[in-house]
Amino acid sequence: MAIESLQTIPALLPRAAGHQFVLYGDCCSGIPGRQNGANFAAVNAVLRRLRPAPEFISFLGDHIGGSIPDAQELRRQWRYWLSEEMAWLDPHISPLYHLTSNHNTYDIQSESIWRETFADIPGNGPPDQQGLAYFVRRGDLLLVAVNTAFSGLGGSGYVEHVWLDQVLRQNADARYKVVMGHHPVHPVNGYGLYPQWRIVPGQGEAFWEVLVRHGVLAYLCSHIIAFDVQVHQGVLQITSGGAGTIAGPGGFMPGATEYLHLVQGAIDAAGLRYQVLDSQGQVREWLAWPLASPAPDKWEVINPAISTLPLPPNLAGSRAAQANIFSWRFSGLLPESPTAADQTLLSGWNAGDGPPTIWVGFPAGTAALTVILLPETGKGAEFWHGPRLDPGNPFDFQIALHTGMGPGGVLWRPGASSGWTSLSSLSARGAETLAWPARWSLGHSQSGAEDKPFRGEGLRVLWQVQATNYPTTDA
Repeated sequence: MAIESLQTIPALLPRAAGHQFVLYGDCCSGIPGRQNGANFAAVNAVLRRLRPAPEFISFLGDHIGGSIPDAQELRRQWRYWLSEEMAWLDPHISPLYHLTSNHNTYDIQSESIWRETFADIPGNGPPDQQGLAYFVRRGDLLLVAVNTAFSGLGGSGYVEHVWLDQVLRQNADARYKVVMGHHPVHPVNGYGLYPQWRIVPGQGEAFWEVLVRHGVLAYLCSHIIAFDVQVHQGVLQITSGGAGTIAGPGGFMPGATEYLHLVQGAIDAAGLRYQVLDSQGQVREWLAWPLASPAPDKWEVINPAISTLPLPPNLAGSRAAQANIFSWRFSGLLPESPTAADQTLLSGWNAGDGPPTIWVGFPAGTAALTVILLPETGKGAEFWHGPRLDPGNPFDFQIALHTGMGPGGVLWRPGASSGWTSLSSLSARGAETLAWPARWSLGHSQSGAEDKPFRGEGLRVLWQVQATNYPTTDA
């Protein structure tokens, strides 16, 4: 069936002046007759249905299978990817920005073939990475493509930050700053092994500090065959590895939780909005960022004798909570030293003696903030780990559950003026299908006052719920 005969997909547009784009990555194609190529064609068919067409497209690496010593075969794969699989794209309408990666640029020879293939990439990267890393100005938008696989730095999973710092400083007048790289900085779906699955922590921390200091809106990456969004110190990490690759034993990535996809989004003065479209053109996930801060006059105090936290009538008993943010503010005084048992700040559960659906507190022997969710009824509990607080000191922090952000939607911040940060987790799911607890307890868990009690003083908890509707396609 011709693409033109399929129903068009309305693109999210800037609400005023701004930019609209597509990002995707990881098809590992370039070889005729393979399943990866068929998957890639299905995702591209969705991209071609977008109206209007994107202002630009970012392909976040692993275009081809690559990872071979045969230079001629490597060139054949690039030719097939560009002249066959991407022949439909008009670069005058939607320029395509390419990123290096572990399958594309894995040694000196493959880096040379990359430079040969993409001779028009701007030569403004670090002196030893000309044509591999680069930046582009599109009016008030700065796009920086970093190289997370440079052979001269350590290869896959390594990245520099000095040049990035210079570029961001020299382009401080850019209203919107977006950095792109192949490897995540923060683990996705529990894939924390480095440098295999993410940038080595020392370099990743220095890299992220640069993003935060320069007010970068988002870091776009791929590599993990998943869609994922997290926020750290107010900067988004958006991972889009759904362009066609099947990896792992039995195709474990993407597996049952993830799916083939692309991300279409828009940036304007009000922030970033995106929609994640699967290979059938259906919207699977979405976000409007930044989040609206909890309204100071909307906090409700949770009474220690509480047994329920009723949802607003329009949410009760439905999955509409997928498009809402639940926020809690916790304050009190920690005990002088961690206790031998878990300490509960707040617990919510449903009928029966099963585990809590939502638990917030401190595990035995530590003051490390922990959130435990039961993302799916009948499945196991998942853990989210936060900062270590200071025993014997007062605390005042906020926790939020954004039910549209997946595992990255379990957020915390130390105060109302601080940026949100996603808690770390091995889970591939967040609160999107979580059943709202029917019963709650404050300062202890579900079996009574001696069940994992909080041993500090002055515990006070407030809460509120905010609507966060699907971003409209109207400009």
